[in-house]
Amino acid sequence: MAEGISNPEAVLFLEQATTSGHRIGIAQLNSERSLNALSLDMIRLLGPKLAQWAADPGVACIVLRGAGQKAFCAGGDVRSLRDGILEHAGKPAPDPKAAAFFGEEYRLDYHIHTYPKPILVWGSGIVMGGGLGLLAGGSHRVVTESTRIAMPEVTIGLYPDVGGSWFLRRMPGRTGLFMALTGVSLGAADARLVNLADFVLRASDYELLVGRLNAGVWGSNADANRAELSRLLRELSDEAHPAHAPSNLRAHEQLIAHFTEGEDLSSIVSRITGYTGDDAWLKKAAVTLASGSPTSIALIWELWKRAGAMSLAEVFQMELVVSLQCCAHPDFSEGVRALLIDKDGKPDWTPPTLGAVTAEWVAEHFVAPWANAAHPLADLPR
Repeated sequence: MAEGISNPEAVLFLEQATTSGHRIGIAQLNSERSLNALSLDMIRLLGPKLAQWAADPGVACIVLRGAGQKAFCAGGDVRSLRDGILEHAGKPAPDPKAAAFFGEEYRLDYHIHTYPKPILVWGSGIVMGGGLGLLAGGSHRVVTESTRIAMPEVTIGLYPDVGGSWFLRRMPGRTGLFMALTGVSLGAADARLVNLADFVLRASDYELLVGRLNAGVWGSNADANRAELSRLLRELSDEAHPAHAPSNLRAHEQLIAHFTEGEDLSSIVSRITGYTGDDAWLKKAAVTLASGSPTSIALIWELWKRAGAMSLAEVFQMELVVSLQCCAHPDFSEGVRALLIDKDGKPDWTPPTLGAVTAEWVAEHFVAPWANAAHPLADLPR
């Protein structure tokens, strides 16, 4: 068993031969019961295998998918993170388990964003939190009629991490800010609109896709292989004519722009939570934000302001600091308890209101907890 891995079957790996003599590397997150929640074992299995495939000239393309039909990946394993936080209570930050999880997760996400070969991410079903961190970096991101993308971290005292501070900031207008504050669910049309997906297929098309990949014309040039993958996906999409729901983001584009305009966070929150219309999607967005962690809301706003001019590497470096500080502050543990452990839906947020969140409290979350030690992600190329 590999060092630091308790479940070597957390990710299943397969290599399929193609008619052109090359191979397709397939990695499957293998925890269907947990909706493929991203664990440290998964991260530690994926990283080395992706590096091996990157160096193998016989591997032309990578496919990353989740087991089952319900989810690609429903987010990080926050229950285990909370267990580690409780074990580390009263000890100096950072929590070593949280540092390992977030540090290695962000390094994996960065690797996918900068991978030298085409990576097709099959984002069918639920794609939340850490799952979106994997999907967002793929060179070819596929969604289906069953795709439901969300980053609802405001409900658990965290914030949209895994590079969210970078890719949400680069969505059209302030749709990314709206998504971060409200945790709204996006379908296939929404994902295409805001550049979280490149192709829409039917959920039932996966096996057909694998057959097309096996018959593809692959070579040793990564750019040519990216073009070949795009051609195959475009052809399959044109043939399938997948049906999917219309875009909520497009339908409410003007209202979302009104909600999120200006530079006063309290006004933005008031406009969203004060929605009185009949649309169920916007109603849910208002309720989620109203019940979310005030600290998370303030952090989302601060990260939005800081990330605009940052590189991807700088964003991951910043997010690692903030995530570990979230583990050292009360709301993350409390939010996971209320939503996933006791399931009482009654988190006791600290501070309890947005008005009580001070600038000093927010600033604490951006202080590196390593004293004189080097940042664990300092080596990411900028």
